[in-house]
Amino acid sequence: MASISRRRTTFALAAILFFYESCVAEIPPNYSFMHEATEAPKISFYDYIIIGGGTAGIPLATTLSANYNVLLLERGGSPYGNPNITNVNNFGSYFADTSPTSPSQQFISEGVVNSRARVLGGGTSINAGFYSRGESKFNEEARLTDANLVDESYKWTERAIVYRPVVQKWQSALRAALVEAGVEPDNGFSYDHIVGTKVGGTLFDANGTRHSAADLLQYANPKLLSVLLHATVHKILFKTEGVSGPLAYGVVFADSLGRKCIAYLKGGKKDEIILSAGALGSPQLLMLSGIGPKEQLDALKIRVVLPQPLVGKGMADNPLNTIFVPSPIAVEASIIQVVGITRYGSYIEESSGTNFIRANLSSYQGFSPQMGGFIFEKISGPLSKGELKIKNLDPTDNPLVTFNYFKEPIDLQKCVIAVQTILRAVESKAFSNYKYANMTIKDILDLNVKLQLNMRTHANTSSSLEQYCKDTVRTMWHYHGGCRIGEVVDNEYKVLGVGTLRVIDGSTILNSPGTNPQASVLMLGRYMGVTILGQRIAYDNSK
Repeated sequence: MASISRRRTTFALAAILFFYESCVAEIPPNYSFMHEATEAPKISFYDYIIIGGGTAGIPLATTLSANYNVLLLERGGSPYGNPNITNVNNFGSYFADTSPTSPSQQFISEGVVNSRARVLGGGTSINAGFYSRGESKFNEEARLTDANLVDESYKWTERAIVYRPVVQKWQSALRAALVEAGVEPDNGFSYDHIVGTKVGGTLFDANGTRHSAADLLQYANPKLLSVLLHATVHKILFKTEGVSGPLAYGVVFADSLGRKCIAYLKGGKKDEIILSAGALGSPQLLMLSGIGPKEQLDALKIRVVLPQPLVGKGMADNPLNTIFVPSPIAVEASIIQVVGITRYGSYIEESSGTNFIRANLSSYQGFSPQMGGFIFEKISGPLSKGELKIKNLDPTDNPLVTFNYFKEPIDLQKCVIAVQTILRAVESKAFSNYKYANMTIKDILDLNVKLQLNMRTHANTSSSLEQYCKDTVRTMWHYHGGCRIGEVVDNEYKVLGVGTLRVIDGSTILNSPGTNPQASVLMLGRYMGVTILGQRIAYDNSK
């Protein structure tokens, strides 16, 4: 009965928070609580310190600020006022920007060029915007037991930043082609994860303007939240003497000029530091702070706070394989709106005519960017796993990451079946207006092998679909792992063996949820924010 009462209390709290938040005015151009880290005091104190203003960190900070003093530290800048981020037609332009101020920090794994968000809003500020809830399996793996709170946490995001896209001719043709190719039924428009073909949500509104997780800060309590930009956390501070286990009590961070500051927890029994720096940032910061594989820490002379060999393990990235299909007629500019959710564990999506397409075709002079589009697939899971290691003490540098793309044969087989499905869709009657009649499937595959999409070396012709998958593998930017639940954190996302420290973000995920993880990670941040807030209020009221 006590557990039922707690669930009712948590759901009631979520309802009260929604009532308060629904009264908040339209998002202002500048948040009063958001400042450059150069304005931060040298020493400050908070109930909660959240590291990472991304997909999970923002919902967490926004929710906890309803009753408690929260500091949110973001290593990047603001997404607002940057048309490369906010305008749909400029999607992807930042991936080639290697400057230290770019919202996208490039790294390479096994010859595949990847990107790590470095901006308020995290991945939601630089991704393709497609929004689709994860399958129910994710809720089980993530230990989210309150189905009502899961649903309400999804809806909290959807009310604020998710839109129904306007599907035009090219995307409509592909939608019909996928159904004709066997990805059925046609499920229409839905946020839910349903086998078949559907139209999903998008973070871009009818004007083509992006609405990232940063927009959720409109729901924050401005009196209790502080957001610092260009605040790079160097390490978490731990008390180890006189306690049963390491106890996190503060963080050291630097501003854009290199000046270091310290933010401390106030010292309340329920005060916490929450690490939400993403699949690369969270395991990296744990290691830099002395929690991780002992041999790595010793090699860099980092004081070992807690030897934890599983930090950085289980890293995964869902491999992406694309097929550019030249078209005899012009196609409209669009990014992901339609998805085919197959029964065999692959997801088929699309993009056409944007500046990102133009950049991807820069090495091939045969076709105009407006004369075709990319159809691509992502495999579920994946089963193939890799590892993250730190190479130095610099938190601004990327760690070394291997994902071991297609190491597991099942992953490769899923790719082959998905490519076969795409090729059936390309040859379907529904898609016939957008394919040259005299262009064979081998012509299309050979064309795609020649496109310079990554740094992997291979032959310039397609020999088999297995080899095609290996030669043309790219990233879906859906990397996860490194602080996996049940291995590094417990069922409440508390770091095992450590007090007052949690990790809540994509690094805890066992398998990427559904077609795109952002919906589930946004939900996770809100869900855990409401859960922690409810527990804290109950504790404070019991004293």
